[in-house]
Amino acid sequence: MQKPLRAFDFDSAIARKPGTSVVKGLRAGGQEDPDFEAVCAEHDAYVAALRHAGVEVQVLEPLEAFPDSVFVEDPALVFHEGAILLRPGVGSREGETAAIAPVLRDRFDRVLELGAGYVDGGDVLTTSDRVMIGLSARTDREGAEALISSLAKLGRKGEIVHTPSSVLHFKSDCSLMDDTTILSTQRLAESGVFSGFETLIVPEGEEGAANALRINDTIFLAEGFPGTLALLEGAGYHLATLKTSEIAKIDAGLSCMSLRWLS
Repeated sequence: MQKPLRAFDFDSAIARKPGTSVVKGLRAGGQEDPDFEAVCAEHDAYVAALRHAGVEVQVLEPLEAFPDSVFVEDPALVFHEGAILLRPGVGSREGETAAIAPVLRDRFDRVLELGAGYVDGGDVLTTSDRVMIGLSARTDREGAEALISSLAKLGRKGEIVHTPSSVLHFKSDCSLMDDTTILSTQRLAESGVFSGFETLIVPEGEEGAANALRINDTIFLAEGFPGTLALLEGAGYHLATLKTSEIAKIDAGLSCMSLRWLS
């Protein structure tokens, strides 16, 4: 009997090397520019970790014209059933969708396009029974509704939820641990969006740890969050930590640097 697919089962991924322009990537706060060589080292370690977890990773060449193009999750969504090209909510990133479209058309039989509005992939959390779309400064209702229509064509159910106003992306504050469990910040969990799930709350002061990434049987967690590490180890998860201190200076997390699917 075939095992049912889990939302975190992956064997394929796409990533993109950072260009030298990455040091001028978008950021919400006044953080200093990251060091380019350090960003490259963190990205290399990230790709190696995905491969170690059993994922074949296609690494694309840098796009110097788009400083944030290393974050390939924002201009597209990928699933076993097909891909959806999105429309990032910041004008400087619009060309990233056109750049990744040919790659996805080579890899997927079905590639749909968002018909209206704006959606960043960082606002989209895929679970076993639904795809949660967080409204934010980067994702509007028109885009979320258009995405629900595209998801339906792939046989998936979409649900619109809200992102706290102080949070860049929905997944900045949450990640999927298993089919029934979400790792979340207190501020997001309090909104009630995770009804029906068990929630694990990151300790106060470790909100950045909420953007973890489950790949098959391993949960990747950013370094520097000992309370969250202890919480997840205590819950019985297999963990691996990755350095993200430089990439975090441009508001990045672990989920945004790859597109992942089960082929």
